[in-house]
Amino acid sequence: MVPRVLVDATAVAADRGALGRYVDGLVGALHSADADLAVVCQRSDEERYGKLAPKARVVAGPTAIAHRQARLSWEQTSLPFIAQQVGAQVIHEPYYSIPLRPGVPIVVTVHDMAYFTDPEAHNPLKTTFIKSATRTAVRRATRVIVPSKATRDEIVRLLGADPTRIDVAYHGVDHTIFHPPTEEERRRLSDRLGLHGYPYIAFLGALEPRKNAPNLIRGWVEAVADLERPPALVLAGSGGWDDELDAALADVPSRLRLIRPGYLPWPSLPGFFGGALTAALPSRGEGFGLPVLEAMACGATVLTTHRASLPEVGGDAVAYTEPDADGIAAALRALIDDPEGRGRLAEAAHARSRDFTWAASAEAHMAAYQRAVEQ
Repeated sequence: MVPRVLVDATAVAADRGALGRYVDGLVGALHSADADLAVVCQRSDEERYGKLAPKARVVAGPTAIAHRQARLSWEQTSLPFIAQQVGAQVIHEPYYSIPLRPGVPIVVTVHDMAYFTDPEAHNPLKTTFIKSATRTAVRRATRVIVPSKATRDEIVRLLGADPTRIDVAYHGVDHTIFHPPTEEERRRLSDRLGLHGYPYIAFLGALEPRKNAPNLIRGWVEAVADLERPPALVLAGSGGWDDELDAALADVPSRLRLIRPGYLPWPSLPGFFGGALTAALPSRGEGFGLPVLEAMACGATVLTTHRASLPEVGGDAVAYTEPDADGIAAALRALIDDPEGRGRLAEAAHARSRDFTWAASAEAHMAAYQRAVEQ
C-alpha cells in the first residue's frame, strides 16, 4: 500500500519557474495515479493545488512564508506538525532543505550539484546556503530523489553519499502546454516580439552564468556576421545576474537584432520555441534540463551542450556544442545553413520528448516513498 505523503510546495515561486513546473507536474500526476496525497503550499497557491489534486488535502501556510527566511524557520517548526495533522507517513521536500526533526521518514529532491561544481557562477550568499542545505539533506534524509543519473553520480562523488539511498526520477513535460505550434501561435508570438515573421534564435532561462548567455551572444554574432539576412537573437527569461552579460551586449553590432522580452508566459512558449530557427540553450550544466525537454516537445531544433544530464535528455535528437563562443558559433552556423537537418532534428526531438512523462515520474517518486517507509 502506497504511504500517505505530504508534498511541501511552499518554496514554489509565483512565476512557476523550473521548481514550480516540477512540483505542479508531479502533484497532478500523483493525483492521477491515486496517490494518498496532501500538499502544503503558499496561500496564493491554495486554489491552484486544489484544482490540480481535487482529492488531496491542501493546507495553506501562513502569509509570512512568502519570504524565504520566514519559510525556512516555518519549515523547521511547523511543517512536522502539519505532517502530523494530515496523517502523513512521508514528507517530500522538493527543494534541498529539510526539517531536522520531521517525525516521519523524509524524502528530498536534489536537483543538481552546480553550486558545488561551479560556485563562481552563482551568487556567493546563495551558494553558501544551498551547499550547506544540500549536505544536511543528503546526510539526514531517508531517501534522496534526483532528476538524472548524472546528478546521482555527482552527489556520490562530491558528498560520498550512499548510492543505494538515491532514486532517479526523470522529469516529465506537459504535452498539452508544450506542443508543436500552429501557424497562428507562431505568428502571434513573432508579432509580440516585433519580428513579424523575421527569423530568430530562441534562448529561455535566467540570465545567470551557468546558462552561458554571454557566450551565446558572442557565438551568434560570429555565426551570422556575413549573412545578408541574419536571424535575430531573442533572450527570454526573468531575472538573473551575469557579470559578463553587459560586455557581451555592448559588442553586438548595430545591424544585428537582439531582443530581450523578459518573462514569457507558458501559453506563448510553443510559438516561441517552435517558431525559432533553433532553440539555443548552451548551459554549462544542468541537473536535468527542463527547458531543453520543453523545447523538444514544441518541435524545436535544439542546440545544447554535452554536459552533465543534458545528453540523457537530448539523446541523438538534439545538436550539441562546446560552451565556448567559437564552438557555439560553428554549431549555430551549421544549423542555419542546413534547413533539412534542422527539420530532421526537430522531428526526432518531438518524438523523443514523448518518452518523458509526469506519469512515469510520479511512478518513480511513489516507489521512493515506499522505500522510505520500509527503510
